[in-house]
Amino acid sequence: MSEIANNRVARVHYTGTLPDSGEVFDSSEGREALTFLVGHKQMIPGFERELMGAKQGDKVEFTLSAEDAYGEHMPEAVQEVPTGMFGEITPEVGMTLMSDMGPFRVTAVNGDTITVDFNHALAGKSLTFNVEVIEVRDATEEEISHGHAHGPGGTEH
Repeated sequence: MSEIANNRVARVHYTGTLPDSGEVFDSSEGREALTFLVGHKQMIPGFERELMGAKQGDKVEFTLSAEDAYGEHMPEAVQEVPTGMFGEITPEVGMTLMSDMGPFRVTAVNGDTITVDFNHALAGKSLTFNVEVIEVRDATEEEISHGHAHGPGGTEH
């Protein structure tokens, strides 16, 4: 039976929670299982490491430090920008928008200035995952050369 290793395709169901509060931040429950090519940096660093060696049917629980998940919260990624930079958009706290520098969240609205945060929403947080391994298979040469798993029947980009 195949085990999770580099250049294999893993299909898993997972639930991610914040260990302090137990709040679920993401889950595949009620959706398709998550499929990824192992060893190609598609997942946060600790997720693959903790699943290495797991086989179909295994259930694994682990908690990752912020460093092994979405990284530490970087204060320099929080900036104040003029309201005018939003054009026709009326910024509201909690909005996630895209810019040339990537996604950012609006964290405060102070009249003529808006505080934005380019950190990932889960940066600086430890994360707990409960994972069930649904399937592990060898990746095809095409998947390895493309750097990601393909869906049933071939290339699905």
